[in-house]
Amino acid sequence: MAAQTIETAVTTPSAFGPAAALSCRECGTRFPLTPVFACEECFGPLEVAYDLPTGDPESLRKQIEAGPNNIWRYAPLLPVPADVADKPNLNPGFTKLVKADNLARELGITGGLHIKDDSGNPTHSFKDRVVAIALEAARTFGLTTLSCSSTGNLAGAVGAAAARAGFRSCVFIPHDLEAGKVVMAAVYGGELVGIEGNYDDVNRFCSELIGDPIGEGWGFVNVNLRPYYGEGSKTLAYEICEQLGWRLPDNIVIPIASGSQLTKIDKGLQELIKLGLVADKPYKIYGAQAEGCSPVSTAFKAGHDVVRPQKPKTIAKSLAIGNPADGPYVLDIARRTGGAVEDVTDEQCVDAIKLLARTEGIFAETAGGVTVGVLKKLIENGQLDPAAETVVLNTGDGLKTLDAVAETTGPTATIKPSVDAFRAAGLAH
Repeated sequence: MAAQTIETAVTTPSAFGPAAALSCRECGTRFPLTPVFACEECFGPLEVAYDLPTGDPESLRKQIEAGPNNIWRYAPLLPVPADVADKPNLNPGFTKLVKADNLARELGITGGLHIKDDSGNPTHSFKDRVVAIALEAARTFGLTTLSCSSTGNLAGAVGAAAARAGFRSCVFIPHDLEAGKVVMAAVYGGELVGIEGNYDDVNRFCSELIGDPIGEGWGFVNVNLRPYYGEGSKTLAYEICEQLGWRLPDNIVIPIASGSQLTKIDKGLQELIKLGLVADKPYKIYGAQAEGCSPVSTAFKAGHDVVRPQKPKTIAKSLAIGNPADGPYVLDIARRTGGAVEDVTDEQCVDAIKLLARTEGIFAETAGGVTVGVLKKLIENGQLDPAAETVVLNTGDGLKTLDAVAETTGPTATIKPSVDAFRAAGLAH
């Protein structure tokens, strides 16, 4: 279908910075910047299209570097107003890029390894980035309630951001989430509702609620605000390249839940190339899933273009989305860049959590264990060049998923308070 343009705008363009329209990924039809997420022509997903800054890349680079130490330094590239940093927000981002030499030696990586550690965000996961952008859209649209379907981290991020900005929040989660994530989502004072079922059941419920009069004035960050929400993940790409000295890494290993994060990181890298902020060169993107919920990995290995839904059964609950919306686009990116999509068992995930903690002092949640575990497996299988520079994402804090390691992690010994007891335990060396 030929691309069309709908001229009527509901909001002023300046409210969304360089964003020009919503564009369908499938047919190219363009729509005004409104709280919608699906194309009226073909039901394809919508994403934000931009009129990106033009001119001297060096001037833009200096403007970014002079900005705040959070995602708002990239406001000229995001669907937010120029004064976004002055509004009540959690201001996430610009988290550490850790040079992981110890882990590199352990895995036999010689080309350099970095961990992009997003556990340093306000609610200790990358979800603060996407929620920050969605919140600004909700504010612009005059919405009053912030909501989401969530596997845990997003619920906490929405609750915290809503509390900070003075919004009501009502979030929905599977009934059997990790206790740490449930407490964190509830502590901000919003409404937390457990749904009997898995994430896909929760997501279907939210899609129904959004069409009901009850949902009037609600901003579901990953449903009707999804096009804006997804843009927050681009800031991971921006930060990685800036922290590497404005250059692209050779490889990036990214966890897959819905797949949105991976697709938006690729979008961010492409934007940096287009703007002249980084030199163009090949890079490979690798996706990481848990074996117990690996629909994208299964499709990739089989050479399929269709991602068949699976019923999740894994300790990596933040990645337990059996019907990932962006799965087909992940396949396209992995194949286009020469990367891959791989999966690991729960046992390999736990081993990788401990490996990262032991070598780099980073305690990752299960999603990080999956990603590091997949990195290890890719090297062992010869799918990732150990002589190439690689960045791996840790998207959340291990304190949220203590159950994953609690049974096999504890005191080395329990002794009486004496030096003799310490010596007798074989610890005096």
